[in-house]
Amino acid sequence: MLSGIDFKIRTIELDGKKIKLQIWDTAGQERFRTITTAYYRGAMGIMLVYDVTNEKSFENIKNWIRNIEENASADVEKMLLGNKCELTEKRQVSKERGEQLAVEYGIKFMETSAKSSINVEEAFYTLARDIKAKMEKKLSNGKKIHK
Repeated sequence: MLSGIDFKIRTIELDGKKIKLQIWDTAGQERFRTITTAYYRGAMGIMLVYDVTNEKSFENIKNWIRNIEENASADVEKMLLGNKCELTEKRQVSKERGEQLAVEYGIKFMETSAKSSINVEEAFYTLARDIKAKMEKKLSNGKKIHK
């Protein structure tokens, strides 16, 4: 077991189908950057999470995106999440800045609060739906080619 990497398997139901999510949470620690590159290759979706009360965590997102672009498949679904949105008095990163960064990279954005259960489920379902839609499109394109 790698100390500091939180691994979970979560099953959700989406459009009547059970979908298994494997979740690797490195908490953005630099020491896991080389380890995580191996997991990017098989990933269909990646959530990039920063802490709205921590400017440095937001600034690091660009480094993580660069790392993903270098190591993950070109069509991996990405989503940007600003976590701890309930801590309004400690906020260092505005919602607008999160939205701007997401637009810059062409990815979806949400603010969440794991502590207050704000948008966490929605984020997982949104990413899972986007992955499922992409897979269905690939399958239907594949069938057209083989006919």
